[in-house]
Amino acid sequence: MRILIAPDKFKGSLSAREVAENIANGLHDALPDAEIEIVPMADGGEGTAEVICDARRGSWLRCKAHDPLGREIDVRYAWVENGKLAVMEMSEAAGMRRLSESEHDPVRASTFGVGEMLLNAISRGANEIVIGLGGSATDDGGFGMARALGFQFLSGAKELTGNVSELAKLTEIVLPEQVVGALVPSAQLRSRRLTQPPLQRALPKVIAAVDVKNPLLGENGATRVFGPQKGASKDQIDTLERALTELADVVAKEFGFDYRNEPGAGAAGGLGFGLMSFCGAKIRPGFDVVAESAELEAKMRDVDLVITGEGTLDRQTLEGKTPAGVARLARRLGKPVFAIVGRAAKDREVRDVFDGVYENARPGMSQEENMKRAAELLRENAHELANGL
Repeated sequence: MRILIAPDKFKGSLSAREVAENIANGLHDALPDAEIEIVPMADGGEGTAEVICDARRGSWLRCKAHDPLGREIDVRYAWVENGKLAVMEMSEAAGMRRLSESEHDPVRASTFGVGEMLLNAISRGANEIVIGLGGSATDDGGFGMARALGFQFLSGAKELTGNVSELAKLTEIVLPEQVVGALVPSAQLRSRRLTQPPLQRALPKVIAAVDVKNPLLGENGATRVFGPQKGASKDQIDTLERALTELADVVAKEFGFDYRNEPGAGAAGGLGFGLMSFCGAKIRPGFDVVAESAELEAKMRDVDLVITGEGTLDRQTLEGKTPAGVARLARRLGKPVFAIVGRAAKDREVRDVFDGVYENARPGMSQEENMKRAAELLRENAHELANGL
């Protein structure tokens, strides 16, 4: 029997590779003659750069950047020399993991460090940049990132350089010096109507890998859906929504295009919107980006069975997470597909995506114990799955 194991990480517990290896160990105990191939996966969230780096035999580069609260830190991103591809995660500079629980404050948090990472990759001659947009601590619509790239945000004659809330007073966006007079024809500058995002020709190709489809604004937007997870109070949510609305309005007025309603614009606190608006980035499902790098479809064609997994299987899984992507591909190729997960919602629609779902969670087991024993429980579930084949 030939088995392909293609899971995502168990956040806070095991990497995607560790998940896959433990599943493989459990299968081998029951099926010693099985041919097993491991393909660690990701969907644009944390772990994306590592998975692509591993699949493409890349290396790691380091540079200085600033964290969400402006402290200088060391960050890293993956580099694939063949093609000069840079693969980074916005969370490396501007993620929740960079802050203590008491520091969560999306009004203060900035994506400035993300812009610094982009500049570093550009300085090294990158032809393409893939950036995963999961795990953000920010809700600034790419305001900080754009400032790092040289954009100026003005309220009258005053430049806005502080909190996201300042954007509520935004009146004008000044293009970086390298754009003015060089890449943008003077007629377009006079009319304030651009035919493409300002830095689209100045930057390498930029792909924003996302695992959500939210727009920038509204009830399903970046702030109202994800703001509370980042520590935003009700008043702060209203403040942030006003700020991002003004940002989108001024971008539309100044540049002549409007990406606020594009699926994925609300990813990473609106960084998806910022990357599209200022850098000409293309939004793509993170799963698709990773699957292509890992050549997942080609590897899946020759197997008899597919196993995937993630920490939590729920309604969000259907919105672009790894297990749903693996399942869709397996179904298209006519392969049975199972999920081994930390815990799973009692949602028929979610569970019916798979031929079977195995949970690490046990009656009376705390979440802390579930995470601590994840490796052991994965092996047990894999053994049980194998015995049932």
